[in-house]
Amino acid sequence: MPRYPSTRQPVYARRGMVATGQPLAAQAGLSILQAGGNAVDAALATAIALTVVEPTANGIGGDNFALVWAEGELHGLNASGAAPAGLSLGVLPEGKMPTHGWLPVTVPGAVRGWADLHGRFGRLPFAKLFGPAIYYARHGYPLSPVAAHNWARAVGIYRRLNLPELNEWFSVFAPAGFTPRPGAVWASEDHANTLERIAASGGADFYEGKLAEQIGRHAEQTGGVIRASDLAAHRSEWVQPISATYRGHEVWEIPPNGQGITALMALGVLEGLELPGERDTAAGLHLQIEAIKLAFADAHAHVADMRHSEVPVERLLSAAHFAGLRDQIGESALDPRTRAPSTGGTVYLAAADGDGNMVSLIQSNYMGFGSGVVVPGTGVALHNRGHNFSLDAGHPNALAPGKRPFHTIIPGFLTREGAAVGPFGVMGGFMQPQGHVQVILNTLRYGMDPQQALDAPRWQWLDGLNIEVEHGLGAHLSRELGGLGHRVSVQLEAGSFGRGQIIWRDPKTGVLVGGSEPRTDGLVAAY
Repeated sequence: MPRYPSTRQPVYARRGMVATGQPLAAQAGLSILQAGGNAVDAALATAIALTVVEPTANGIGGDNFALVWAEGELHGLNASGAAPAGLSLGVLPEGKMPTHGWLPVTVPGAVRGWADLHGRFGRLPFAKLFGPAIYYARHGYPLSPVAAHNWARAVGIYRRLNLPELNEWFSVFAPAGFTPRPGAVWASEDHANTLERIAASGGADFYEGKLAEQIGRHAEQTGGVIRASDLAAHRSEWVQPISATYRGHEVWEIPPNGQGITALMALGVLEGLELPGERDTAAGLHLQIEAIKLAFADAHAHVADMRHSEVPVERLLSAAHFAGLRDQIGESALDPRTRAPSTGGTVYLAAADGDGNMVSLIQSNYMGFGSGVVVPGTGVALHNRGHNFSLDAGHPNALAPGKRPFHTIIPGFLTREGAAVGPFGVMGGFMQPQGHVQVILNTLRYGMDPQQALDAPRWQWLDGLNIEVEHGLGAHLSRELGGLGHRVSVQLEAGSFGRGQIIWRDPKTGVLVGGSEPRTDGLVAAY
């Protein structure tokens, strides 16, 4: 971890830009731009590389979502998977969903998401996008500092769990002689071979070929419920993005089953409130915190798979609803009486090219490496996204076969008067909508450039009246927030406040400006 604070500057370029949380992945995307690829090609090469160079937060066995600005409009892709046909409330031991092992594993959607994005918008051959990732998987790469820290933490967690389903994870990610530390070199021939099969088949092998058979067979032999037939049934979904207006701009998110509507509701509430001119004031932070709590209460009550449950998106994003939430905000902190958020592991990337195409893409295995289940001979670590289902049979998000769970990962996008401004995102479980609200306020209310918007100290609501703040907000603000009824703790672990990336385009000059998260290993690669 850094010994002394450092200052990052925004990056400016015209021909292309990729921003993400791992430098080798950002450069993988840049190399594709320089080879003649567009922003979608670059984003996919980055996402594929991230499964190798940051497996602590995403993988081949996870989900992704994307917002793509192309052909003069914004397109949304939901590439999240559903519960297997054999997973229902009735099969859960003692009516509880574990965090690790087979039961929280839903169908992974990331690979089909890659193929669908490329099929609609890609320029270069699909297989070419895999080159950097395959090279790093086969020949190895040195771990970056934050990834190494999270990797070492996962080793400790999995050792304490001591589950037989995790044995293959140790063989792949913690083999004899390997200690995750900055600069330690890790490689996986299985991972490289799997990426080659996906590249050669356009992703089909993962859902209908040998890889699908390996996943289904391993599950059947070791107590899992997912089968090859579940993988074959999976499809991505092109969706219409949803938005809210803030200070003359449109902020865009993917509709439910994602939680992006939470950020939009909070911004809709704040649009009608007079925030102080200075950013770091107790009065301003109080209004932001109260708005996000009320938005979370609505999200936890309603967000679900819209193919199975009716989610009142139009009502939740209406001016009347915003006004009703606004009326609930008083001078003292309120308890929203909704379930507590939890943590997760995710990667986010933003990409832009010189032709005006821009991509906001987010990809996750959820809790770090996910479920801990790794399919032998493949290097595929499966996510544990099923943990976010409700176990209340009457809830819209109740666990059911073929149903997608409430999803934390949310890509963001900003437009103004129908023109693209650019992609943004802050990953990190339920911190994500809170991070979206804060970076948008930093940008549109407080006039910060992308790097400043990410550098600024953050807060996060935990549950009830409890909030955490970064030490950069200062003791005086913590005391003042306490006087308003908030229970404040200062968190010294920066990673818990999310990790973001931003790229904006100047509509007059076409100049791109990017910022990358100082709380992780991130990089803006540009030319």
